[in-house]
Order: sequence, then C-alpha cells, then structure tokens
Amino acid sequence: MSRLVVVSNRLADPRKPAAGGLAVALGETLKSTGGLWFGWSGAVVKDGTPGEGELRVHQAGPVTLAEIDLCQEDHDAYYRGYANGVLWPVFHYRLDLANLESGYLSGYRRVNHLFARKLMPLLKPDDLIWIHDYHLIPLAAELRAMGCDNRIGFFLHIPLPPQQILAAIPSHEWLMRALFAYDLVGFQSEADLLNFSHYVKAEATAETIGAGQFRAFNSTVQAGAFPIGIDVNEFQRLGRAHEAVDTYENTRTEYSRRRLLIGVDRLDYSKGLPQRIRAFNELLREYPENQHSATLLQVASPSREDVDAYADIQHELESLCGAINGNYGDFDWMPIRYIHRTVARKRLPGLYRACDVALVTPLRDGMNLVAKEFIAAQDEADPGVLVLSRFAGAAEQLTQALLVNPYDIPGTAQAIQRALQMPLAERQARHAALLENVRKYDVHWWCGQFLQTLAAVR
Repeated sequence: MSRLVVVSNRLADPRKPAAGGLAVALGETLKSTGGLWFGWSGAVVKDGTPGEGELRVHQAGPVTLAEIDLCQEDHDAYYRGYANGVLWPVFHYRLDLANLESGYLSGYRRVNHLFARKLMPLLKPDDLIWIHDYHLIPLAAELRAMGCDNRIGFFLHIPLPPQQILAAIPSHEWLMRALFAYDLVGFQSEADLLNFSHYVKAEATAETIGAGQFRAFNSTVQAGAFPIGIDVNEFQRLGRAHEAVDTYENTRTEYSRRRLLIGVDRLDYSKGLPQRIRAFNELLREYPENQHSATLLQVASPSREDVDAYADIQHELESLCGAINGNYGDFDWMPIRYIHRTVARKRLPGLYRACDVALVTPLRDGMNLVAKEFIAAQDEADPGVLVLSRFAGAAEQLTQALLVNPYDIPGTAQAIQRALQMPLAERQARHAALLENVRKYDVHWWCGQFLQTLAAVR
C-alpha cells in the first residue's frame, strides 16, 4: 500500500482527534501506511523572512508530522488576505465582502511555493498525496513544477460558486487552471461539481472525455462529489460519556417547561444567523402559543473578530437577540439564550439530545456537519427534528429534514412551527431515514471513496 501524504493549512495530530474532524477521517489510513501529515504549525514569527519558514519533523506513533512556521507578512497575505479575504467570501457567494483590489495574491502564491519546496524532499516516489481546501489550490502545480509526478488529489471543503461569481476574481483563470495539475478534484456536493463543469467548459473550453473527466490546458483531471460525513460511532460514544450525559440532564432539568431549539455555529456571515433570529421572532409573533414555551439556545463561537464583517454581524446578532428578549421575555422566560463562546465538544452530544429542534440554516455551506451530529445524537425513540437550509451541502443527502430557504423568513418560521408540532411517528420515520444515510456515508466512507478513486485514476 502506498504511503498517504496529507497536506492541509493547519497540521493535525491524529493521536488527538476531535470526533468528526479531519484527523478522524485520515488517522487510520495514515497510521496503517506510516503516513505523513504536512501543514502550518499555527505559529507566526514576527520578524521572519517572507517565503521562508522553519520546518520541524517529528513522529506521532507511526505517523510523521511535518510543520512549518509562517512569518507575519506571509500569514497576513496568504491566510488573512487572499484565502480568507478573497476566496472565502467569493466561494460563499459574497462578492460584496471580498477584497478583490488587494495585492494579497503574491503572498498566497509565495506560501504555496514555500509549502511545495519544503514538502518535496520528504516525498517518496509511490506516495499518494491528498491536499485539502482553498488555502492550497495551487500547491499541486507548484509540486509539478519541481518534478513531482505522484498521484495528487485535492478536496474542497467549502462550496464552489457558479461561473459568473468565480469569474469576478481577477486571478480566476490562474486559480482554476491550477486544479488541472491534480489527478482528482473532489467537491462536497453535486451542485459544486456542476459549477466546476460549467466553469471549465465556458471559461477554459474544456472537453469532457468521460464521466467527470475534463481536459484543458494540456491536462486531464477527474472530478467528483464526495460528501464528507462524521464518525457516527465515535460521536455516539462521546454522547455516552459523563460530560455529555451531565449536559443532557442539566439542560432538561433547567428547561423542563420549555421546548428547546438549538443552533451551533461559528460566528460567520455565511451561517445565516441574523436571518435565523428573525425567523424565530416571526415564529413568536405569528404563532403566539410558542411564547413562554419555546426557547432558542444559540451558540455562536468567536471567529476572526478582528475582521470588520465579523464584528458587524456580531453586533447585529446581539442587537436582534436583545430586542427579541426585551419584547417577549418575562421574569421566568427568555426566548433566546445567546452564547458567544465555544462550547466544549464533549458537551455537544448531550446538548443536541436535549433539544427538540435543530436549526441549521446557513446562507451557503460546503456541507455542515452539525446537521449530521444532531441526527447521530438523538434518542431514536423520541427524536428531535432537523430544520435544514437547502443551501447547505448536506441538503443533497438529508432530504428527510425540513428543508428551508433561509432568506424566506416567514417560510422558515412555518417550518419551525411544523417541527415543533410534528407527531412522534413522523419524527421517528424521518430520523430513521436520516440516521441510515449518516451512517452509510460516514467519514470513513468519504475517506475510502476518495482514496480509492484517486488510486484508480488513469
């Protein structure tokens, strides 16, 4: 078996996996092949030289970890600037928030070149290389330029927007051409794959030479949809641990007179949080029987708070929650419990299990694993209901959820009301179908399917 080499923006230690994370997905294969994981250490060297960084290699059991530091200038241009200031907003359909006039592209290319230069001496001829996410789109092209002829796969964890949105990026031709240096490119959904197909045919006059195979720029690439999943068994084991059980029991006791709704998100403009709060407000106004009955627990983990767009949405969210609590709240009931901090992962299964409805309503999301975690955490005899945005990648698989358009505030409120009133038999039937899908297409299926396809690409 070929050794697996994983490259991601941030290095992960497979000895310390978080259930459902990338380390869980890749840990077994890395261990069985004596694999290598390469990535940024997370450290920023204030006085470092651009395009340079110290490489440190050490062992984590049978897995080799190779980490590199970035200097401040490279971090600001590559990570904060181009990856998260240009690619993240554009790929989430937010051209209005993208800094398209910036000079960050040179830093993005410089760091990808640095990664390739440091990785190349560590490679073996038969290594299978798997590169992850939007930070590292040009990495295969950099490796090819240095003589690497290994099989290289790429997986995009975030959405790929339509051609017209992609074409707004000044360097879009170079960026998409870089994908043709890969043997296999994977997306979260069939919609993303279709967007890729439309782009390369319209912008690069690519020729379709087989199912998911495209030829352009004198190269051929295989593309496919590989929806990522969670480790269901691991997450359910986490749910049986004392931290999750305590959280469940405490939550049920604290809110014994309430119907609980849950939202767990990073504080990001892609997650549709203001729209969700407005829909909850609509629920209370149009269906007043939910007053003094329904409580929304909204967790919004801090994220990039030094960026103006994130600070703006935080202020908007706090204002909305305060207004609703002020208008509807009473001495013994607050409609919204807003938590602006990260909740420990070991508590999440208990929190999910204690709630009657999950609101997973992003404006755009590559997949959204909270939806799958909520399903895995439920009591099969008395399960909660998932209200899911049609614009999350998960919606392609989780069709038994109540699918909503998060921009349609009244429609989302109607779906929440339906979820709160859904009979037990319907809840059980929907949950059984959802859980079957989540189990079948789990994180191990995702990993195996991608690597098998990569190994078989001709």
